[in-house]
Amino acid sequence: MEWSAILLLGAYHGINPGMGWLFAVALGMQQGHARGVWRALPPIALGHGLAVGVVLLVGALAGLVVPLETLKVLVAFLLIAIGAYRLWRHRHPVFGGMQVGFRDLTIWSFLMASAHGAGFMVLPFVMRMSGEVSAAGAHAHGASPDAGAAWALSALGLHTLAYLVVTGLAAWIIYAKVGLAILRTAWFNLDWLWACVLVLTGAIVLVV
Repeated sequence: MEWSAILLLGAYHGINPGMGWLFAVALGMQQGHARGVWRALPPIALGHGLAVGVVLLVGALAGLVVPLETLKVLVAFLLIAIGAYRLWRHRHPVFGGMQVGFRDLTIWSFLMASAHGAGFMVLPFVMRMSGEVSAAGAHAHGASPDAGAAWALSALGLHTLAYLVVTGLAAWIIYAKVGLAILRTAWFNLDWLWACVLVLTGAIVLVV
C-alpha cells in the first residue's frame, strides 16, 4: 500500500503545473525549441527530490527523540495547516526570472516543492513503511539496523522517478500538442485540488 501511495504521490506532484512542468514549458517556448523543455527536467526533478529528502531526513531525526505517534500527529497537523493556508492564500510563489541555469532551476524546484508541502505528503507513508521494516528487523536474526534508511531512500527514488516521468510527459504534451491556453481553466482547479488533498491527507494520518 505504501509503495503504491508513494508512486501515486510522485505522479500527482508531477501533474501539478506549479510543481515544475509549467516552468519547463515556458523555458522551451522562450528558447523556441523542445530542447529547452528536456534540459529543464533534470534540475527540476533534482530540486523536488531534495525538498522531499530534507523533510524525510528531518522526520527521521525527529523520530529518534519523539515517539512515533506524537510525530504522526505533528505531521498531520502540518499537512492540514499547509493545505488550509494554500486554500486561504490561493496563489503561487514566484522565485527568480526566466534566465536560469541548472543551479537556479534546482533551487527554484526545491523552493516550489517545499512551498507546496510535497515532502510532508510523502513523510507519513515513509514513516509507516520504515516502522514496519524496523519492527520486522527486531524479530529477525542478522537484520541490518540501516534497513529502514535504505527503504526510505528507495521510496524517495521511486517517488522522484514517478514525478520526473509525469512532469516530462505533461510538459511535452502541453508544449507540443495543447499549448498554455489550458491553464486558464486547469491551473486554479489543480491548485485548489492540491490544497484539499493536503488537508484530507492530514486528516487520514490522524485517524489511521
